[in-house]
Amino acid sequence: MIAAPKAVVFAYHNVGARCLRVLLAHGVDVALVVTHEDNPAENIWFERVADLARDYDIPVAMPEDPNRAEFVARLQALRPDFFFSFYYRQMLQPALLAIPARGGYNMHGSLLPKYRGRVPVNWALIHGERETGATLHRMVEKPDAGEIVAQQAVPILPDDTAGEVFAKVTLAAELALDQVLPALLAGSAAHVPADLAAGSYFGGRKAEDGRIDWSQPAAVVHNLIRAVAPPYPGAFFVLGGQRIVITRSLSRAGGSEAPGHPELYTEGGRLFARCGDGGVLHILSLEVDGEAVAPAALPARLGQNPVPLV
Repeated sequence: MIAAPKAVVFAYHNVGARCLRVLLAHGVDVALVVTHEDNPAENIWFERVADLARDYDIPVAMPEDPNRAEFVARLQALRPDFFFSFYYRQMLQPALLAIPARGGYNMHGSLLPKYRGRVPVNWALIHGERETGATLHRMVEKPDAGEIVAQQAVPILPDDTAGEVFAKVTLAAELALDQVLPALLAGSAAHVPADLAAGSYFGGRKAEDGRIDWSQPAAVVHNLIRAVAPPYPGAFFVLGGQRIVITRSLSRAGGSEAPGHPELYTEGGRLFARCGDGGVLHILSLEVDGEAVAPAALPARLGQNPVPLV
């Protein structure tokens, strides 16, 4: 009887949980799940991989740094065939990548080589992309640069938020892995070199990066709002000493009045924002200092209508 392929799985977040389920469904022997301690300062809105692993009686490790010599030795002793990394947040260094007999593979939340690096879904929305997806690729020392084994595209609709697109990317990751895994385990999966010159690399983002510049075109502001909408920290501005977070907007055809004079105004019981190019956004929801406020009530709360934004 042929032994099942053995894997060590580095995983976190919803993509980690769904892809771990795929490996188990295909009979992969998961010898260890390596995941992260949750950050108490972070909004944990996603599934915990550690809980899923324990449901399946899979040992769990949460090293502060998996690249330390003692942890490397622990994984060497397991003699795995594969490493899989699914939304694990630390880079695996060459000493780790040399361990699995049949290589290490990472699932990335973009259509590589585009949007290599951190938070690819958020960056794709910021740049107004109409498509993204998930890519399974071989891990090499350079981030998101190894041969591509599988990809699955998903659409980005004009008013989709990052949370909605992330849900699509999670499904795309599951589909891509499920479809290619039999060939990968059999040793027959195609490995296509990534053309890095055709792609891009982006770093992480901070909450402060969500500050709205209303002098920007409406499309730019709208893309920022949806790219960092809850469960992410949100797009915000400060007015009258109050922090106002716009949690959802819709792009509105037309506008083009008074370019260069951004303002908030009510019309027909709804709140609108005119941006720097004269383009208009319909503000669907917002928070003031952490409290949900009806959008149309904001001008009265601020004591003026319209509300100048610069």
